[in-house]
Amino acid sequence: MAGDLFGGDAPSPQDNGADRPTPLAERMRPATLADVVGQEHLTGPEGAIGRMVAAGQLSSIILWGPPGTGKTTIARLLAEAVGLRFAPLSAVFSGVADLKKAFADAEKMAAAGKRTLLFVDEIHRFNRAQQDGFLPFVERGTVVLVGATTENPSFALNAALLSRAQVLVLHRLDESALGTLIARAEAEAGQRLPVTDEARMALVASADGDGRFLLNQVETLFSVAISEPLAPAELAQFLHRRMPVYDKDRDGHYNLISALHKAMRGSDPQASLYWLARMLVAGEEPLYTLRRITRFASEDIGLADPQALVQCLAAKDAYQFLGSPEGELAIVQACLYCATAPKSNAAYMAQKAAWAAARETGSLAPPANILNAPTKLMKDLGYGAGYAYDHDAPEGFSGDNYWPDEMRPIDFYRPVDRGFEKRIAERLAWWDERRRGSGRE
Repeated sequence: MAGDLFGGDAPSPQDNGADRPTPLAERMRPATLADVVGQEHLTGPEGAIGRMVAAGQLSSIILWGPPGTGKTTIARLLAEAVGLRFAPLSAVFSGVADLKKAFADAEKMAAAGKRTLLFVDEIHRFNRAQQDGFLPFVERGTVVLVGATTENPSFALNAALLSRAQVLVLHRLDESALGTLIARAEAEAGQRLPVTDEARMALVASADGDGRFLLNQVETLFSVAISEPLAPAELAQFLHRRMPVYDKDRDGHYNLISALHKAMRGSDPQASLYWLARMLVAGEEPLYTLRRITRFASEDIGLADPQALVQCLAAKDAYQFLGSPEGELAIVQACLYCATAPKSNAAYMAQKAAWAAARETGSLAPPANILNAPTKLMKDLGYGAGYAYDHDAPEGFSGDNYWPDEMRPIDFYRPVDRGFEKRIAERLAWWDERRRGSGRE
């Protein structure tokens, strides 16, 4: 099973690791919860984990956080702190047989008076039925379940399992926490990193909040002979930058598209362009981002600037014609146009209201005056009687009734006083005034 910051499983009995040097991250594994960096909001005296340890009572928990933030380490140290047997499993490599064995071993240990902390890494990878299999053992207290996941538990885990476990959120390691890790690594190695102060800052930034990645980079720097401290450009050539955490069908995907949407809605073109870049640089499908921007053009701009939708559709044609990377500039143009356009959700709200009214009113018939009458019978029934042809009316407006007889008119669409919709609002007001004057409102 892959571990996380200072974590991971112990070597198997068949592999004592005698022929391999111990990795730096393993040598620096924290000995106590107080040594874990970056998660003091959980491990400190007032944190949820700190309180559990102080009380000597541990409930089932789900540790949710990015890679390399200490999930495995915290679970192992929790077991030691409250005197539980630590039993690790990985949902990536384990199946039903492994789960049955883990539960059977836990029951034997419980009978002997020793409770088990069952740590399940990547718990979201177990299917719904496998997750349900935990419930009776958790409820009976056979195991204290500690699950680790990088995915949003609300979507990745069963509601029944979530109701029996407390979700604790681990933070991405900040500059201070990553700096502490480098300082500890230097103390352990007995030497300073062979980099300039500027390169040291670049090294921290390149880790993108992942402590395990950072320590692997530090170990690489210590493993080679470097005569002069490396500057940022030299460091970049020597080391690979960590790729951003981004799964196109998981949480990062939805978080970044939400950020893009909110930034455009907030009329911040700079932030909008940043979130768009984050998605495209991480490998998102360009047409997916453009589909979301196109939806935005209707939902958050609408008729305040009707050209927004035209710009998005033109960007789609341009991207399909040019491909990547040239065509991505058209997506950037659409994004900036939408971010800087006047905003209105009037069309979006009108749709919701009209759809709700349609569901509530059922099968009400249109008024007879606006029905076509292609047959004599239909004319005799009054179809089309009294219909006012607007082009023959003064000013091209008859003010006729177009609503079912059993239904009062409803203002679904209420344009805002911005952009092109300001002119629409003036036009609607002009028509409403004439309807009142004709007595047809």
